[in-house]
Amino acid sequence: MIREEGTVEEIRRNTAVIKVEKSSSCKHCADKDSCSVADRNMLIEVKNILNAKEGDRVEVSVPEGTFVKLSLMVYIFPIICLMAGAFLGNFLSMGLNTDPSATAAITAAIFLAASFILLKLVEKKKGTGEKYSPRMTRIIISWKNLQSDDSR
Repeated sequence: MIREEGTVEEIRRNTAVIKVEKSSSCKHCADKDSCSVADRNMLIEVKNILNAKEGDRVEVSVPEGTFVKLSLMVYIFPIICLMAGAFLGNFLSMGLNTDPSATAAITAAIFLAASFILLKLVEKKKGTGEKYSPRMTRIIISWKNLQSDDSR
């Protein structure tokens, strides 16, 4: 499981908007000082299955296998489509008597665009689904407990 901590910023019906600070993996990265991603906070929306309140510190988890599958789909699949389009365009240019580079570039662009459309269609069909969505796994610090500790 990939786990991150965040603060509940807002509650919307049965979901919570959580501000996740720098990734815990950023702390161990050699390039953390020069990386602009490490400076950004991220807002994610998850089902509020633990009935967290605004201000609560929570843990959000994503199964590692899911993370790897999504990464492959989003990053590798378009590259494979781009290369397949370029090879097909190069092959087609011989039969069409066209410039191989131009034909390869055009078909590569078409295949790349088709890969993004296909990914979008798959996302809509499957939805973001529970399987691919981050989950709130525990409340680390409840805002209510912090307030009662401060009043002592």
